[in-house]
Amino acid sequence: MQGLDDRVLMDILERAVGPDLASTAFDAFSQSPSVSIRYNPFKLPVPEGNSISWNKYGVILQERPRFVMDPLFHAGCYYVQDSSAMIVGHMVREYLDRFEGMGRPVRVLDLCAAPGGKTTDLAASLRQRFGDGFLLVANEVMRARASVLSDNVAVWGDPNVTVTSCDPKAFSKLEGYFDIIVADVPCSGEGMFRKDPKAVEDWSEEAVVLCSARQKRILADAWPSLRKGGLLIYSTCTFEEAENDSNVEWTAKELGAEPTAYDYSELPGVIPTRNGGLLMPGFVSGEGQYVSVLEKTSGSGSTRLGPEVLHTLRSGLVKGSVKGKDMVPSADWAVSIFPPKDIYPTVELDRDTALKFLHRDGIFIEGQPEGYLLVCFEGHPLGFVKNIGRRWNNLHPQNRRIRIDL
Repeated sequence: MQGLDDRVLMDILERAVGPDLASTAFDAFSQSPSVSIRYNPFKLPVPEGNSISWNKYGVILQERPRFVMDPLFHAGCYYVQDSSAMIVGHMVREYLDRFEGMGRPVRVLDLCAAPGGKTTDLAASLRQRFGDGFLLVANEVMRARASVLSDNVAVWGDPNVTVTSCDPKAFSKLEGYFDIIVADVPCSGEGMFRKDPKAVEDWSEEAVVLCSARQKRILADAWPSLRKGGLLIYSTCTFEEAENDSNVEWTAKELGAEPTAYDYSELPGVIPTRNGGLLMPGFVSGEGQYVSVLEKTSGSGSTRLGPEVLHTLRSGLVKGSVKGKDMVPSADWAVSIFPPKDIYPTVELDRDTALKFLHRDGIFIEGQPEGYLLVCFEGHPLGFVKNIGRRWNNLHPQNRRIRIDL
């Protein structure tokens, strides 16, 4: 592999799975990564040919298309996500029965959520199981990444997702509040070697040590916000035992938890470890991922809310804003799973015109009523324009526009 000595890579793999399995994985690192998407079940039916065992809405594609040139991508009809990363959503779904009939909404925290793959997967699963009876908080401490997360959540379209940008320590004030915490923590990134040259460039033995310590801090900081009996879904995209099984054991001993009894060998291609499951190229179609589930045994099951401490970027669904004498409809409302098709006239666009709209170019179609119009592609809302007679004002958000030349 370019940028990484073959012997170093083999050492990493042998540490993780032993020499017999390591050779299979090593060969896979010379192959191109797969491309997969996950459909939004509230916007688009899943076509035949599902090929991902742990997500019925996930599909592996034969080649990588130009997603930016597909209006359905911008409409939130699907999300581009590595198939191995979808295992985290699967593990959450395996335990949702525990949270039926609580008499209140299920509360879930996606602690390190950007860019939004796991968040959108969780949102779909929670809505399918609980309807409107859930709250999903998606957090990202880095502001630039949090902005990307917020846009991806908006386009996915579920109003029950709140986006925050906080240090994990901020959640400690919400004592016992969450039923589930998903912690896909920053790691040394070995699982991304095949896909991301920067992961290779940044890797070192020192980075593994630093990441292991950072992961412990993140878990300890957020731990008070998980109620007793609640679940931590812990995941990384590394093969390092120090960042995976050892951190699970540290969490169990130091914070008060028990790994759940789950047979990871039942998942095709997943390699069982002491406390979880390891996904590795050569055994699965996607990239590297580790996952483990722990039940919290410490603290209380009660909820005590601290003062308002969360920096919130997005909460609920804003349908519009007042501008002068106008109520200007929100772009987020257009692409939500509850779009205003019965409130505003809709206009179907062809592909070229849809891409021009998404590029924020001027578009116009004769014979449409004046006022706000909901523009669609293949029946899926893309956003709003305002017809002022001889031209349309394009209301697509500047920060979501297609930036490449058409």
